[in-house]
Amino acid sequence: MFSDIGALEVVALVILALLIWGPDKLPQLIQDVSRFIRRIREFSDNAKQDIRSELGPEFKDFEFEDLNPKTFLRKQLAENQDLKEIQELRSSFDLRKEIDEVADAVKGKAVGPVAGSAAAGAATPDLLKKRDPSGYERPPFDADAT
Repeated sequence: MFSDIGALEVVALVILALLIWGPDKLPQLIQDVSRFIRRIREFSDNAKQDIRSELGPEFKDFEFEDLNPKTFLRKQLAENQDLKEIQELRSSFDLRKEIDEVADAVKGKAVGPVAGSAAAGAATPDLLKKRDPSGYERPPFDADAT
């Protein structure tokens, strides 16, 4: 509940409480608040026990957190055998590795065991590199073709 409150906020609340109630009344206020929270927890626990006893022995393992829709869906999806098979199939594919291989091939890097050898650079031309127009040779003109 209060897991998102940081240390700076706690310090600010303590300083604010000291300014409002003063150092002499603050210990009594903390005791009153903690007693109130304890009573609310006891009331909540008693209500849960009463509900469990009214539901009967079939719901002995019933948890009130399961009434949260997100928790309920997560639990149902985790128990579904078809989804487990799909997740196993999905985890068997290493999509990141395949994407990296394709990216390396596009960039002109050799893939697999050939990478790192001297022949790899000569075997795979760099298709993304701009060609030098002065070094470009045109095919011979065939006068008979026209």
